[in-house]
Amino acid sequence: MKSDDKGSIKMEHGAGGEGMREFLKLVLRYFNFNGERGNDRVKVEVPLEALDDSAIVDNIVFTTDSHTVKPLFFPGGDIGTLAIAGTVNDIAVMGAEPLCLSAAFVIEEGFAFSDFERILDSMRKTCEEAMVPVITGDTKVVERGAVEKIVVNTSAIGKRTEALDNNMKEVRKYRELDGNWLIDTNLKDSDKIIVSGYIGDHGVALLSFREGFRFDTKLKSDITPLNKMIHEVLEVGGVVAMKDPTRGGLANSLNEFSEKSKIGIQIEEERIPIRESVRNACEMLGIDPLEVGNEGKVVMGVVKEKAEDVLDALRGTEKGKDAEIIGSVTKEIKGVVMKTRVGGRRIVEPPIADPVPRIC
Repeated sequence: MKSDDKGSIKMEHGAGGEGMREFLKLVLRYFNFNGERGNDRVKVEVPLEALDDSAIVDNIVFTTDSHTVKPLFFPGGDIGTLAIAGTVNDIAVMGAEPLCLSAAFVIEEGFAFSDFERILDSMRKTCEEAMVPVITGDTKVVERGAVEKIVVNTSAIGKRTEALDNNMKEVRKYRELDGNWLIDTNLKDSDKIIVSGYIGDHGVALLSFREGFRFDTKLKSDITPLNKMIHEVLEVGGVVAMKDPTRGGLANSLNEFSEKSKIGIQIEEERIPIRESVRNACEMLGIDPLEVGNEGKVVMGVVKEKAEDVLDALRGTEKGKDAEIIGSVTKEIKGVVMKTRVGGRRIVEPPIADPVPRIC
């Protein structure tokens, strides 16, 4: 994408797939600072151009996210739950401990106080679960039609932990590791890929409720803060990279791992935990469950010697009880390849855009 291209911004430019990657190339042309442009005062360990889940400056982990989900309230959560949990998880998957949050609201005039208080209550409960407080914020009220009801922005900061240090020491017992954080470029040949539970629940639950399909009335979003579960895993050690597969789903996360680490990933379809109701809904709608967004799952790369230990640790937690080892990192292939149930192979492409828009 070039800044002088004709046309306008489209939904796909914010949906987490290839369209968004092209869009971000434009953004980085304006914000890709280096030491010669004034950034030499601080040590930037994970910069903006890395496009990881958070940035890291002088050992401070920082992230921000804006939420415009439709509908605002859905089975398993609402925009408030989503805003807190999603931002906490962006800090946690870097291996850091989330410390505090900011919350900013852009509210359309006429929005009901009862709905606003319902959102605030969900945010409070999620903060209490994660043990991460909101300490600052902002509110703007705009004229009708300027936004769709309400937009919530949350930012967070975090810090390095002893658990992360121990995790890195454990990794280095088995292979070299250049970085000191869980970043996308850390994967190496023979690492194992683990997903913490069923994928696709969030996107399909929202789509079902929003469009009135009612594929499964029991299906709920998986939104939840994962910082405590991730801490348990880091205590065991052996993790080299971690992401929460939100926009673009598992397919996008694995392709980001592969592209940034410059190595292939092979996964096995029969090992990927997908509920039958989610699989059936995706087949009916012609979408790939691997591309559907999640809000309460992590996908991680782990040194092969520690993969079973990490899997056991995950399964010992309530939020990771359905975890599975779904594949391996390999230099024998390029990109992401899936071994299908019938024994064939198919390339798992990064999605152009999220097949279920407005879910986060």
